[in-house]
Amino acid sequence: MSHNLRGVLTALSTPFNQDETIDVDTLRRIVDRSIDAGVDGVVAAGSTGEVGALSSEERLLPIETVIKQANGRVPVIANTGATSTAEAIRLSQAAEKLGADVLMLVTPYYEPLSLEETVTYIKDVANSVKIPVMLYNIPAVTGVNLDPTTVRALAEEVDNIRYIKDSSANWEQALQLIHHHSDVIGTFIGWDVYLYSALVEGAAGVMAGTANVVPNEIVAVSRAIAEGDLAGALEQWRRVYPVIDALLSVPFIPAIKTGLTLQGLRAGSPRRPTADLSAEDQARVQQALSALYQTVA
Repeated sequence: MSHNLRGVLTALSTPFNQDETIDVDTLRRIVDRSIDAGVDGVVAAGSTGEVGALSSEERLLPIETVIKQANGRVPVIANTGATSTAEAIRLSQAAEKLGADVLMLVTPYYEPLSLEETVTYIKDVANSVKIPVMLYNIPAVTGVNLDPTTVRALAEEVDNIRYIKDSSANWEQALQLIHHHSDVIGTFIGWDVYLYSALVEGAAGVMAGTANVVPNEIVAVSRAIAEGDLAGALEQWRRVYPVIDALLSVPFIPAIKTGLTLQGLRAGSPRRPTADLSAEDQARVQQALSALYQTVA
């Protein structure tokens, strides 16, 4: 499969059974839902997939499940970053053998590293595999920001570093990556409210947890922009934005699961200690979805 990633990537939710085991059957249905909607790739075991709540032994189960279910229809991006270099290498090499198309490396979290330590980790893990690597910059979680200059240096030095998911929520930084460094690295914006703006500015794509809930609508925005129909894209964006805003204005992981459940895919509760949405927040998500579908009707 081609590794020239572009467009909409769904950061997949990881559904759980009542006993908090991974609900493999529902995960397969969530994969199909996104692919049937026309997304350009799916992401296994990312932040929306509650990777921080998965044990070391569980990390490969959602990756393997998504790879098998996608079955070559779209690329699969597997998040294999970890809190130690050895664990990240183990997961990355295993995901490569399972058939992942791209590896996404969240940088170590919990104990903030220096930028130098972070860069060494990235090089060591990327050099342990042959398939393309996507950097994952989420400084609110890791305590380290991968600035555009550092990102460019990594992409120029390590051949298989091809992409970055920027979840810094720093729009100035995102624009620098898109406009100054797209010759060496493809930028995917991981902050859903910037989806329309990022694609108009020329980002390689977006990685959206909200695409679990409104994949058709997000794909419609992306396709209209790709076709040069900015007016049509903006119209589509204005329709779906209130739902995205509602999902991001309440605790995000349970919001995505609520949205899926409201649409007939029972994704279960988040893993404890993360709680379900309050009744008030559930109502907010439901009202936004109802308004969206009323405009369609």
